[in-house]
Amino acid sequence: MKLSAEFAKLPSMLQALTVPLANRSADSVFGARGCLFTFHRAAPSQVWQGLPNRAFYLDLAFLDHLLSYLKRNGWDIVTVEEAIRRSQQGADRRYVNFSVDDCYRDTFEHVVPLFRSHAAPVTLFVTTGIPDGTLPLWAAGLEDVLVQRDRVVLADGAIDVATDKQKRTTFHVIAGSWDGPQAGDRYARFCSLNGVDQSAMHRKHAISWDMLSQLSRDPLVEIGAHTVSHARISSLPEAEALVELAGSRERLTSELGLPIRHFAFPYGRSGDCGPRDFDLARRAGFFSAATTRKGLLRRGHDVFSLPRNTINGDRCSLAAMEAHLTGLSGVAARILGRV
Repeated sequence: MKLSAEFAKLPSMLQALTVPLANRSADSVFGARGCLFTFHRAAPSQVWQGLPNRAFYLDLAFLDHLLSYLKRNGWDIVTVEEAIRRSQQGADRRYVNFSVDDCYRDTFEHVVPLFRSHAAPVTLFVTTGIPDGTLPLWAAGLEDVLVQRDRVVLADGAIDVATDKQKRTTFHVIAGSWDGPQAGDRYARFCSLNGVDQSAMHRKHAISWDMLSQLSRDPLVEIGAHTVSHARISSLPEAEALVELAGSRERLTSELGLPIRHFAFPYGRSGDCGPRDFDLARRAGFFSAATTRKGLLRRGHDVFSLPRNTINGDRCSLAAMEAHLTGLSGVAARILGRV
C-alpha cells in the first residue's frame, strides 16, 4: 500500500519537472517547501577534471551556475536555522540550504568565497578531528600523491599511475581496501613507502582553527558539528556516541566562542542513524540533526532527522538538481529502498 502511494505521486512530480522554477504554479502542486543540499569538497574546473576521486568534489563553475540559477528562479538560500524556522512556522517562498560536511581547506579558500560572492549563506558541519589534526585525511592524501606522481609504491611493489584512468582506478581500489578502522595505519605505511610527509599533507588539505575562526565572524557562515572523528554513530555504544556528539559541539564552542546548535550525522542513511541516535543528538545539546536521507523539508518535520540531498560531483546537472528540488529523487530513493 505504501509503495502504491509513492508511485501515485510520480505523475504530478514528473509534470512539475517540466514547469520552469520561476512559474509559481509548481508551488500549487507541492506547497512551499525547502530543499537541503550537502557536499564535501569543491575544486576549480581545470583541477576537478583530473581528480581521481572527483565525485567527492563539486566543480566550482557548476556550483556558481547553480547558485545563480536558484536565485534567478525564486529560491531563497538560507541557513539551517532559518530553514527550520520556516518549516515550523510555514513559508510562502521556496528555500534551499547548502551545507558542507567535514570541511577541508578548500571550504575556506574556494567554497565560502563563492557563496560570499552571491551574498548567500552556507552551513559548515565541521569534523573537529580535522582542524585538531587527530583524524587522518587518508583519502585526500592518497589522491594527492596519485595526482602528483606517475608511479607509487605499495606494500607488494610499485605500480604505474601515469594516466588519469590509472589514477582513478588505483584510487578506488586502494581506498576500497583501506576503508575501515585500519585506514589510518595503512595510509601511514603508504606515506612511509612513498616518502610523503604526512603532517605536511594534512596541513595542505585540512581546514585550521585559524581559518574557522575567521569564518565564524562572517555573517554568511553558519557553523555546526559533524562529530570528532567522523564516526558512524549507530555503530557506537551509547557512551561513545555521546562523546562524539557532545565532544564536537564543545570543541567548536571552546575554539570559536559560538553556540553550536546544529549537527549532521557523518553517515546519514537509515541504516546509519535512527531513533536512538536522534535522541542522543538532543541529549548532546543540539537543536537539530541532519541526515543524508533524500527528500524535502516541509512543515512539521522532525528537526532531529532533517533530510539532505547529497550532490555527487560526477552527476551535476540542472536536471539532477531539479529532481532534488521537486522531491522526485526522494520518492525514487524510497521506492528503490535507498534511504
